[in-house]
Amino acid sequence: MKKLMMMALMAAAATTAFAQDALVKEAKKLAGKGDFAEAVKVITPALTSSETLDKAAAWHQYSDIFYAQHSGIAEAAAKSAITHEAYDTLTMYNAAIKAWETALKCDEFDLQPNEKGKVKPRFRNEAQNRYKIFGVQLVQAGQFFYQHKDNDNALKAWKLYCDMKNTPIFAEVQDFPKDPFFYDITYYTAFLSYQTKDYDNAVKYAQLTAENPEKVEDANEILLFAKKDNMQTKEDSVSYVAMVKDLHKAHPDQERYFNLLMDYYSHANNPVAMNEWLNEESQINPQNSMVWALMGENKMNEEKWDEAIALYDKAIEVKPDFVQCIFNAGRCYYSSAMELQNKLADKNGMITNENRNKVVEVVKKAEGYYVRAKELDPDRAACNWAYPLYQIYYFLKDNDKMKEIEAVDPSLAQ
Repeated sequence: MKKLMMMALMAAAATTAFAQDALVKEAKKLAGKGDFAEAVKVITPALTSSETLDKAAAWHQYSDIFYAQHSGIAEAAAKSAITHEAYDTLTMYNAAIKAWETALKCDEFDLQPNEKGKVKPRFRNEAQNRYKIFGVQLVQAGQFFYQHKDNDNALKAWKLYCDMKNTPIFAEVQDFPKDPFFYDITYYTAFLSYQTKDYDNAVKYAQLTAENPEKVEDANEILLFAKKDNMQTKEDSVSYVAMVKDLHKAHPDQERYFNLLMDYYSHANNPVAMNEWLNEESQINPQNSMVWALMGENKMNEEKWDEAIALYDKAIEVKPDFVQCIFNAGRCYYSSAMELQNKLADKNGMITNENRNKVVEVVKKAEGYYVRAKELDPDRAACNWAYPLYQIYYFLKDNDKMKEIEAVDPSLAQ
């Protein structure tokens, strides 16, 4: 009885297996009749069923369905230039993507060892011949979907194209066609990946694009911003900064790399690291006025007035019309004067004429910087010199100068 039951189970399993493989044959017939939708519906269960004896053959037939569907519509598209008959572009490009995707899946099963442990691929040669020049179809598919704002399918098509020559099917093919537009597509793929916040693929395809010397600069833009926007760990930050610094050293004349570093350190909330970087920059490019300006600003924020003034003066020496630095140097001199006055005053806040003259001497230096700022920026677009200059004239008791400033800013007279 037990033996009969085992035989029955084995028979049932064999029947199921044959039934699954029969689906593959049925799908082939349907595809031959052009009924691709029904062919896909019939074969789909056999692709994943554990009862399917020949998975490679099932996936091969599945790929054949889409390849035939694509080829038929592509032929109609070619004839339409003469016949002007409509054809289904969407289905054609979807079929192109599915044909190559399923060919890769077929190859995956085709490389699995047989019952003797040997690998004897049956479908690879056909895949190589069939898809060797198929890349253009994937490129066109990506363009179609991108134009129709379907970024997911555009990326799918372009990624398949970019990766095609490195797949197992073509890895050992020596004469794989060299597409002159290959690096254009890798760039678009990297760019669109970045736009869709797929940073890993943005980096992957940007690095591939950078293999072309003519596109290194464009590729580096994507690499930089992909790394920048995807910084999550300390290691990510270190990698990003190292890359920007390398590019900055290689291209010191391009301000964007310096600006990226400035933006990073400005938001890093790490004054020590920023000062270290600025010291490095002052050695690399002492003619960069912004370096001295930032160093001066740091010292000003620390209320180290003399050091700040010396650094601002270096910035002004490099760039004489750097109005913000001129204005800030005036602020530092005035703040220094007020500190000196507090220091020289007695406990009642009184100060001798001799000590007041010492304060006035410093205030006059502040005045000189503010006046230069006024001359360079009369409309106060870069800095509002009116109020601090008015303070100085009030301190100096210079009523005529105060009225001149009031004419510029009437609110000061109130």
